Amino acid sequence: MRRRLFGSVRARATLGATLVVAVALLAAGASVLLALRSNLTDQASSEAESSARKVAVSIATGTAPAALELPDGDDTPVQVVDGDGRLLAAGEDLERISGTGSSAVKPVTPPVDDDGGDDGGGDDDGSDRHGGKGKGKGKGKGKGGDDDSYAYGEIADDAEGGKGSATVDGETRDYRFAALEVKNTRQGDLTVYAGASLSAEQSAVGTALTVMLIGFPVLLGVVGAVTWLVTRRALRPVEGIRSEMSAITASQDLARRVPEPATHDEVARLARTTNETLAALETSVERQRRFVADASHELRSPIASLRTQLEVGAAHPELLDVDGAVADTVRLQELAAGLLLLARLDAGERPGEARVDLATLAGEELSQRPAGRVAVRTHLEPVEVAGSRSQLARVVGNLLDNAQRHARSRVDIAVRAEGPWAVVEVGDDGAGVPEAERERIFERFVRLDDARARDDGGAGLGLAIARDVAVRHGGALTVRSSPAGGALFELRLPVAPVA
Repeated sequence: MRRRLFGSVRARATLGATLVVAVALLAAGASVLLALRSNLTDQASSEAESSARKVAVSIATGTAPAALELPDGDDTPVQVVDGDGRLLAAGEDLERISGTGSSAVKPVTPPVDDDGGDDGGGDDDGSDRHGGKGKGKGKGKGKGGDDDSYAYGEIADDAEGGKGSATVDGETRDYRFAALEVKNTRQGDLTVYAGASLSAEQSAVGTALTVMLIGFPVLLGVVGAVTWLVTRRALRPVEGIRSEMSAITASQDLARRVPEPATHDEVARLARTTNETLAALETSVERQRRFVADASHELRSPIASLRTQLEVGAAHPELLDVDGAVADTVRLQELAAGLLLLARLDAGERPGEARVDLATLAGEELSQRPAGRVAVRTHLEPVEVAGSRSQLARVVGNLLDNAQRHARSRVDIAVRAEGPWAVVEVGDDGAGVPEAERERIFERFVRLDDARARDDGGAGLGLAIARDVAVRHGGALTVRSSPAGGALFELRLPVAPVA
């Protein structure tokens, strides 16, 4: 069942179309997801860098890390880390963080007092915790006042990006972090880490993936169904042609024809070609049937005559007509040879490549025929053709026999070259061939009314054999009126190339 299903053109077309669309959808879906993820990630990176730059500007303009106003909420976790990796400032609700320069969440310096002094920024004697000299407790200005304990810093042009996670106010999320360096502050080089949540990116990608997982199978199903229906409609005439051909094969009725669609596509051309093939096959079979029937009819007469003469001779030897028996035997032999040659020609026998001089060939054929009741005039010029000598001799001999049979007093034969053609003309001064019958006489077993008598005429194979041989040698055989009033047969063959 499976083999039969996939042996169908419709099934293979449907499967192929579905696979192509599936590959295209997968490629398009992957591209969309990657582009969406990249755009949202870049957007988060920009937001993180913007938050980090705001904090860096505050530090660069003199605000102490402990006095920074950091963003609240879970969207933007912030850290300020010095060159030794110590956390100087962090968001108030930050509980855990990864992917930054420090995993600490509590700064090493205490927060700034309400009056803006540095509580713990220096000892009671005014010395700074990191070795510098402070102004004493309660005397410093936390946001760039008159205290210069934090000198102006230089903010780096570009921020470095990274990915991590953080837990803010009990909720853990993935973030895109930006690290922005602030150089030459009072506490040395500081780095500001700020994060932007990737929840929007993850939500958008997840939604798009869900839509694709639901929509792609539905779309593939629609494509498969449409392809199945379209191919079914397109191949319906093919099924009609197949069923009709099957019926023709079963009934052996070559007169039937397959239905031809009223379209102009490949299926319609296939139907027309099939009908042309059926017509040619019907003609060939009918021709073969007539050939067999005519051959049987032609063979029956000489065989019956020969048998009668032999039976009479057996009963009454003195009455045996030896000459008649020999004539009937020769006639049978010639008829059998003609039928055998036609069979070989129909089987596609190649003519060969021997070089034959038509003038010499015509002379030989004339010499083999005894002088008859008519005179033969010749004009023979040497000209060579390529082909089968025996077949060409049969053609020239048939034309001579036909002319001598129908001539009143004279037969003319000429051989000459006309450009690329070798021409053999055989004419007589007989009754000629009516124009309406000039093609029909080349059919097998056809004899005109005045040549129906078996004693005077042949079996009707000579001219048919002559034309078949001429065509298979690349030439032609035609008939027209001769100057003497009878028939003039003209044989044209390609001249053999120069050796």
